Amino acid sequence: MPQSWLPQAENGQSWERQVEEATLNGSTVTNRTLREEKKFWVRNAKYPEIKSLMGPDPQLKWVVSGMVLTQLLACYLVQDLSWKWIIFWAYAFGGCINHSLTLAIHDISHNVAFGNKLAKWNRWFAMWANLPIGLPYSASFKKYHIDHHRYLGGDQLDVDIPTDIEGWFFCTPARKVLWLFLQPFFYALRPLVVNPKPVGQLEILNAAVQFTADLIIYYMWGLKPIVYLIAGSILCLGLHPISGHFIAEHYMFLKGHETYSYYGALNWITFNVGYHMEHHDFPSIPGSKLPQVKKIAAEYYDSLPQHTSWIRVLWDFVFDDSIGPYTRIKRDYKLSKQE
Repeated sequence: MPQSWLPQAENGQSWERQVEEATLNGSTVTNRTLREEKKFWVRNAKYPEIKSLMGPDPQLKWVVSGMVLTQLLACYLVQDLSWKWIIFWAYAFGGCINHSLTLAIHDISHNVAFGNKLAKWNRWFAMWANLPIGLPYSASFKKYHIDHHRYLGGDQLDVDIPTDIEGWFFCTPARKVLWLFLQPFFYALRPLVVNPKPVGQLEILNAAVQFTADLIIYYMWGLKPIVYLIAGSILCLGLHPISGHFIAEHYMFLKGHETYSYYGALNWITFNVGYHMEHHDFPSIPGSKLPQVKKIAAEYYDSLPQHTSWIRVLWDFVFDDSIGPYTRIKRDYKLSKQE
């Protein structure tokens, strides 16, 4: 059985830690993964219709393309607005679309746009979805998101886990608000500190495509559309109601429960990312079909703790002293290389 302990942090909070053995490059890990595999096969055997939900979502490419084109139209429309309205519309409209596109990229990273047999098409399509975000994102996200699923909570492996200095410093309500505001910067920079990986060809291509698109927009319509796109991405990935999902997914609001679902209306504009327990159980099922997973296997999901409001999640995160960046399960994986 995994060992559990609660080493006290300087602010009185703590990491929940577990030690598990794993194999680098492919093999299964003991304890948690075996439990998850058992859970997977129990559900799969009892409800074989869940298998039919796996595979590509034929509507995803059209929905995403419509969102990208909407943002390109918005770039044309905002070129003559005053700066205050640029920021307003970036937060109230454009940033919401861009945040939703990051979640589309999350779905696409699981090859649900074109299927596993056309994996490269998914990578290229993710770059198309990336264009309104303003900065290259999709290729790097794919590379690190694999580790998030394979080594959930893994120290030095899952870069979704805040660093020790984040947990130590952002421990008061004011500092936690600042942390939420700066969250897109931490998500961008944390992998470079915690688990740096070589830059790949897809990341270079992603950057080249993205900055070429930015230059074309700048040449056609000026600086304001570029600010509209990038400011919207930063603002709406930071302190924004939709960003409650970052906290809701894996922060331990109840001891012993590290993954939570949310079934509210904001799923309609976030590709059902709120169905997060279902997603981690069946990552190859597109977000559009995750509500069907919950409906089919309701006896497994209805009794689990769940969030009812992402805004309430943000409020509790800021003002509840027992919740903060430290409120995550962190695992120490003993990795051994295989030749």
